Amino acid sequence: MRKLLEIASSVEAVQDGRIHMEKVNAPSLLRDKDTRAECGAGPKLAIEGGRPSMHESGTFVKFTQAGADLLAQRRL
Repeated sequence: MRKLLEIASSVEAVQDGRIHMEKVNAPSLLRDKDTRAECGAGPKLAIEGGRPSMHESGTFVKFTQAGADLLAQRRL
């Protein structure tokens, strides 16, 4: 969750606050050398915790108000 927030706070959202999953996954896989399992675990836990919601297509997430509040705190 922490890593997801860190990456998401550095990514500019598109269309209605959506963040494309590849913009979250790429830094996790390439920069941080996470495995695919690790790359999927953070977003899954975050979604279960109600911070972002995953679009039915699985291609992007959108932060809920609770997630947006956390992002705002991280940017301060």
